[in-house]
Amino acid sequence: METTAAGLTFRDATDADVDVLVALIESAYRGDSSRAGWTTEADILQGQRTDPEGVLAVIKSPDSRLLTVERDGAVVACCQLEHRGDHAYFGMFAVSPQLQGAGLGKVIITEAERVARESWGVREMHMTVISVRGDLIAWYERRGYRRTGKMTPFPYGDERFGIPQRDDLQFELLVKELV
Repeated sequence: METTAAGLTFRDATDADVDVLVALIESAYRGDSSRAGWTTEADILQGQRTDPEGVLAVIKSPDSRLLTVERDGAVVACCQLEHRGDHAYFGMFAVSPQLQGAGLGKVIITEAERVARESWGVREMHMTVISVRGDLIAWYERRGYRRTGKMTPFPYGDERFGIPQRDDLQFELLVKELV
């Protein structure tokens, strides 16, 4: 599947994309490179955000799609869509830090919602966001997502998800009706 919107090409990731996607996700959330964008988690989490095994698992899962977004042949963003019965889960969203703030995220999330609706007929999109990320939650609220107040614990002690720099991290479920 390839679609084009706003000069972007959307396609499903392949095994050959794993290393590029891991680098993109890490650059958007961790370390000094992430500070070029506004989605950085560098002050609340260190260590890795994902790894090749995690990305490959999403690519290989029969219920998931890892949308890869290209501009001029270069991977600039990605997001995971997972079919979970009556809803889809949106995750692993990353936009190159140098391109953040230019409106790409809005285009990508709109396309992801369309793909989930058309592929699986779901009526809701779910996601989890670290609850202390007020700026990020506000961005999703402007896109129509609502806070549910439903929290799940952060996996402290599992370095596959990063090394927390504070002890109050948890995930909040955000939900949007897809009409």
